[in-house]
Amino acid sequence: MSDNRRDLLALMPFAQTLGIALLAAAPDEVQTRLVWHERLCTSGGILHGGALMALADSTGGLCAYLNLPDGASTTTIESKTNFLRAVGDAHVDAISRPLQRGRRIIVIETDLVDGDARLIARVMQSQLVLPSSVVGAVAAQEPSRAVRIT
Repeated sequence: MSDNRRDLLALMPFAQTLGIALLAAAPDEVQTRLVWHERLCTSGGILHGGALMALADSTGGLCAYLNLPDGASTTTIESKTNFLRAVGDAHVDAISRPLQRGRRIIVIETDLVDGDARLIARVMQSQLVLPSSVVGAVAAQEPSRAVRIT
Protein backbone atom coordinates (compact mmCIF):
# COMPACT_ATOMS: atom_id res chain seq x y z
CA MET A 1 0.00 0.00 0.00
CA SER A 2 1.34 3.45 -0.84
CA ASP A 3 2.16 5.88 1.97
CA ASN A 4 -0.65 8.17 0.78
CA ARG A 5 -3.29 5.44 1.18
CA ARG A 6 -1.82 4.43 4.54
CA ASP A 7 -2.04 8.08 5.66
CA LEU A 8 -5.69 8.30 4.57
CA LEU A 9 -6.59 5.14 6.48
CA ALA A 10 -4.83 6.52 9.56
CA LEU A 11 -7.49 9.28 9.63
CA MET A 12 -10.15 6.61 10.30
CA PRO A 13 -9.18 4.36 13.25
CA PHE A 14 -12.63 2.72 13.29
CA ALA A 15 -12.28 1.72 9.63
CA GLN A 16 -8.95 0.14 10.50
CA THR A 17 -10.59 -1.73 13.40
CA LEU A 18 -13.14 -3.20 10.99
CA GLY A 19 -10.38 -4.21 8.57
CA ILE A 20 -11.44 -1.90 5.75
CA ALA A 21 -8.83 -1.78 2.97
CA LEU A 22 -8.43 1.24 0.73
CA LEU A 23 -8.23 0.14 -2.92
CA ALA A 24 -8.24 3.52 -4.70
CA ALA A 25 -8.71 7.13 -3.67
CA ALA A 26 -9.33 10.18 -5.85
CA PRO A 27 -11.74 13.11 -5.53
CA ASP A 28 -14.07 11.61 -8.16
CA GLU A 29 -14.13 8.05 -6.75
CA VAL A 30 -13.00 6.14 -3.67
CA GLN A 31 -12.96 2.34 -3.52
CA THR A 32 -12.61 0.23 -0.38
CA ARG A 33 -13.07 -3.41 0.57
CA LEU A 34 -14.37 -5.24 3.62
CA VAL A 35 -13.52 -8.93 3.77
CA TRP A 36 -16.14 -11.26 5.27
CA HIS A 37 -15.20 -12.38 8.76
CA GLU A 38 -17.31 -14.23 11.33
CA ARG A 39 -16.79 -11.46 13.92
CA LEU A 40 -18.60 -9.02 11.58
CA CYS A 41 -21.67 -11.26 11.14
CA THR A 42 -25.13 -11.60 12.53
CA SER A 43 -27.00 -14.92 12.70
CA GLY A 44 -26.47 -17.37 9.89
CA GLY A 45 -23.04 -16.03 8.94
CA ILE A 46 -24.46 -12.94 7.20
CA LEU A 47 -22.46 -9.70 7.34
CA HIS A 48 -24.12 -7.37 9.85
CA GLY A 49 -25.91 -4.38 8.36
CA GLY A 50 -24.01 -2.10 10.73
CA ALA A 51 -20.70 -3.33 9.33
CA LEU A 52 -21.94 -2.63 5.81
CA MET A 53 -23.16 0.82 6.82
CA ALA A 54 -19.81 1.56 8.49
CA LEU A 55 -18.04 0.52 5.27
CA ALA A 56 -20.22 2.88 3.23
CA ASP A 57 -19.92 5.75 5.73
CA SER A 58 -16.14 5.43 5.94
CA THR A 59 -15.76 5.30 2.16
CA GLY A 60 -18.18 8.17 1.58
CA GLY A 61 -16.53 10.26 4.30
CA LEU A 62 -13.16 9.74 2.68
CA CYS A 63 -14.59 10.74 -0.70
CA ALA A 64 -15.96 13.93 0.86
CA TYR A 65 -12.61 14.56 2.58
CA LEU A 66 -10.83 14.43 -0.77
CA ASN A 67 -13.17 17.15 -2.05
CA LEU A 68 -12.70 19.59 0.83
CA PRO A 69 -11.08 23.01 0.63
CA ASP A 70 -7.67 23.29 2.30
CA GLY A 71 -7.81 23.15 6.09
CA ALA A 72 -11.44 22.01 6.27
CA SER A 73 -12.81 18.78 7.72
CA THR A 74 -16.09 16.88 7.38
CA THR A 75 -18.66 14.89 9.32
CA THR A 76 -21.67 12.84 8.26
CA ILE A 77 -24.98 14.61 8.93
CA GLU A 78 -27.36 12.25 7.10
CA SER A 79 -27.22 8.75 5.67
CA LYS A 80 -29.79 6.47 4.05
CA THR A 81 -29.11 2.83 3.18
CA ASN A 82 -31.16 0.56 0.93
CA PHE A 83 -30.14 -3.07 1.51
CA LEU A 84 -30.78 -5.26 -1.53
CA ARG A 85 -29.19 -8.64 -0.69
CA ALA A 86 -27.25 -10.42 2.04
CA VAL A 87 -23.54 -11.22 2.04
CA GLY A 88 -22.45 -14.56 3.48
CA ASP A 89 -18.88 -14.92 2.23
CA ALA A 90 -15.95 -13.39 0.33
CA HIS A 91 -15.91 -9.59 0.47
CA VAL A 92 -17.83 -6.40 -0.20
CA ASP A 93 -16.43 -3.49 -2.20
CA ALA A 94 -17.63 0.08 -1.69
CA ILE A 95 -17.51 2.61 -4.51
CA SER A 96 -18.22 6.22 -3.50
CA ARG A 97 -18.74 9.13 -5.88
CA PRO A 98 -19.64 12.75 -5.14
CA LEU A 99 -23.00 13.85 -6.55
CA GLN A 100 -22.79 17.44 -5.29
CA ARG A 101 -19.75 19.36 -4.09
CA GLY A 102 -21.21 22.35 -2.30
CA ARG A 103 -19.54 24.95 -0.09
CA ARG A 104 -21.41 23.68 2.98
CA ILE A 105 -22.55 20.15 2.11
CA ILE A 106 -21.08 17.40 -0.04
CA VAL A 107 -23.50 14.66 -1.16
CA ILE A 108 -22.01 11.22 -1.78
CA GLU A 109 -23.53 8.08 -3.31
CA THR A 110 -21.96 4.75 -2.40
CA ASP A 111 -22.65 1.39 -4.00
CA LEU A 112 -21.76 -1.79 -2.10
CA VAL A 113 -21.11 -4.77 -4.38
CA ASP A 114 -20.20 -8.38 -3.64
CA GLY A 115 -17.37 -10.42 -5.17
CA ASP A 116 -19.57 -11.15 -8.20
CA ALA A 117 -20.22 -7.40 -8.73
CA ARG A 118 -23.86 -7.77 -7.61
CA LEU A 119 -25.33 -4.70 -5.92
CA ILE A 120 -25.68 -5.34 -2.18
CA ALA A 121 -26.75 -1.88 -1.03
CA ARG A 122 -26.91 1.72 -2.15
CA VAL A 123 -26.17 4.51 0.30
CA MET A 124 -26.78 8.24 -0.01
CA GLN A 125 -25.08 10.47 2.55
CA SER A 126 -24.62 14.15 3.23
CA GLN A 127 -21.33 15.41 4.64
CA LEU A 128 -21.10 18.76 6.37
CA VAL A 129 -18.08 20.85 5.38
CA LEU A 130 -16.42 22.12 8.56
CA PRO A 131 -14.36 25.21 7.71
CA SER A 132 -10.82 25.60 9.00
CA SER A 133 -12.01 28.06 11.66
CA VAL A 134 -14.17 25.31 13.23
CA VAL A 135 -11.40 22.73 12.93
CA GLY A 136 -8.99 25.17 14.59
CA ALA A 137 -11.42 25.87 17.44
CA VAL A 138 -11.78 22.16 18.19
CA ALA A 139 -8.01 21.73 18.12
CA ALA A 140 -7.59 24.57 20.60
CA GLN A 141 -10.14 23.04 23.00
CA GLU A 142 -9.07 19.40 22.67
CA PRO A 143 -5.61 19.12 21.09
CA SER A 144 -5.51 15.34 21.47
CA ARG A 145 -8.63 14.91 19.30
CA ALA A 146 -7.65 17.30 16.52
CA VAL A 147 -6.79 15.97 13.10
CA ARG A 148 -4.11 17.93 11.32
CA ILE A 149 -5.08 18.40 7.70
CA THR A 150 -2.31 19.43 5.37
